[in-house]
Amino acid sequence: MNFKKTYVVLLLLVAQFSFSQDGIPVYHDYLSDNLYLLHPSMAGAASHNQVRLTARQQWFGELEAPNLQTVSFNARLGEKSGFGAIVYNDKNGFHSQSGGYITYAYHLMFSRTPTDLNQLSFGLSAGFSQSNLDESTFLLSYPTNDSFDPAIFGGTQSASYFNIDASLSYNFLNFSSHVTIKNLILQNRDLYDPRNESNNQRRYLVSAGYAIGSYGSDWSYEPSVLFQYSEGTAESSVDVNFKIFRSMDFGKIWAALSYRRSLDGAEYLQGGVIDSQQQQLITPVLGVNYNNFLFAYTYGLQMGDVQFNNGGGFHQITLGYDFLGNRPEPYDCNCPAIN
Repeated sequence: MNFKKTYVVLLLLVAQFSFSQDGIPVYHDYLSDNLYLLHPSMAGAASHNQVRLTARQQWFGELEAPNLQTVSFNARLGEKSGFGAIVYNDKNGFHSQSGGYITYAYHLMFSRTPTDLNQLSFGLSAGFSQSNLDESTFLLSYPTNDSFDPAIFGGTQSASYFNIDASLSYNFLNFSSHVTIKNLILQNRDLYDPRNESNNQRRYLVSAGYAIGSYGSDWSYEPSVLFQYSEGTAESSVDVNFKIFRSMDFGKIWAALSYRRSLDGAEYLQGGVIDSQQQQLITPVLGVNYNNFLFAYTYGLQMGDVQFNNGGGFHQITLGYDFLGNRPEPYDCNCPAIN
């Protein structure tokens, strides 16, 4: 299989859960104590307020490689309300999108005492995105005007979209669960050929986790899963995650390992035989909480016969800061997403 075929197939596999949607792609940011980036209902859900910055770069040394930057903030407002905001910039080859969200969340407490955690949260985000398709270099591939494709604009095309995300979270002691529907509104996308593209960008996210270990112990563990499904393209995938925490005098150090597998495959030709490959990613994460600061490094490695060997995997850095919320003391539970 030549390089061009390998590159095309790999783009299909990688883009399956990134560019195929409007809004922020679903990567592994949430493992860096950044659940609000996926679930609007987590805005203000924690006992502290949060600021998170992420920068993601894929295939170092390759031109037009995918990259993503996000800045998010969420905080508690009074006893039952939370709010948040996200700004992001996402680029993938000739395609790019940027925009932002504002979020309102409502939290219901069913706790028997002030130190028990039993919280049901609802969240709604309104988002605005601008997508761009840069065709300015496409014309260079045509040797003569006679071979020019009239479907190519030759410049940069832009289109703006508005959409809404809705979310539900339930946190009970060491257990947490979340359900989110992204891009609730069906939008006609004028940027691409409407005959070949669905206006349904709706995506469903379901995740759950349970922290093992008693409150106050030095070691704790958190297995979790994330399932996502795209309604318009019928694509789905599952993440299986495991995190380990070690409490220190200055805060905590922690590590995570995630395995993502798509439940759909992309076909490719090899040796005259048509084969298929499912997206598989192994993602280790290392992090440290130093007082109120957070630092995390994420590395993703794709598995399978079709590989982009020159560029390797993706690298991501997360910086965070936690500051005083509406609770003077943490909850009496081993709940890392909340305490």
